Amino acid sequence: MQKENLPDDAGLTTQGYSSQGNGSILLIACGALAREILDIKKRNGWDHLALTCLPAILHVHPERITQAVEDSVLKHKDQYDQIFVVYADCGTGGLLEKACDRLGVEMIKGPHCYSFFEGNQIFAERGEDETTAFYLTDFLARQFDAFVWKPLGLDRHPELRDMYFGNYTKLVYQAQTDDPNLTERARACADKMGLAFERRLTGYGDLETTMSDWANRPSKT
Repeated sequence: MQKENLPDDAGLTTQGYSSQGNGSILLIACGALAREILDIKKRNGWDHLALTCLPAILHVHPERITQAVEDSVLKHKDQYDQIFVVYADCGTGGLLEKACDRLGVEMIKGPHCYSFFEGNQIFAERGEDETTAFYLTDFLARQFDAFVWKPLGLDRHPELRDMYFGNYTKLVYQAQTDDPNLTERARACADKMGLAFERRLTGYGDLETTMSDWANRPSKT
């Protein structure tokens, strides 16, 4: 997976990422997806796709996502032939979709990245069988403390663990890459939470197929 000139996970979490170049299409994405998007882009030779990522930590405050995406669209709309948004609903309660419709930009389908990584149709078919599952992606396996443990105050009050996770039965690690080290990190997260562990090698799921559709769209100009 491409790592050159890419900030570390801490940078993606708090600062985001920008690699705009001279592409005709801009993807506005969550920083948690930067590595995956850049890898897909590199493997397919889609040099006409530019990328800017908002800080991944926005997911801790989903009420801020819609405005941040809208500001980014307005900032870049005159520089690109087309703009696509690589956020699912992500806890915005439909507000992000409404904003994208108003701005005339398309966003990736799905309620969240766990759904589109697994494949939205497959995820929906699992339905109620997954209501007690807690999900991790590659990024979240690396950034578990920053996104889960510390925001919930469990670094200071570990005795609250059962209050937060008592209704969960398992941690599902959706692996985008076949990395034994990440698998062990995800397993350690499950142990920390007191949950059963399940690993699914999802790859990039609907993220890759959606990017392929966007990359091959005819130019609007």
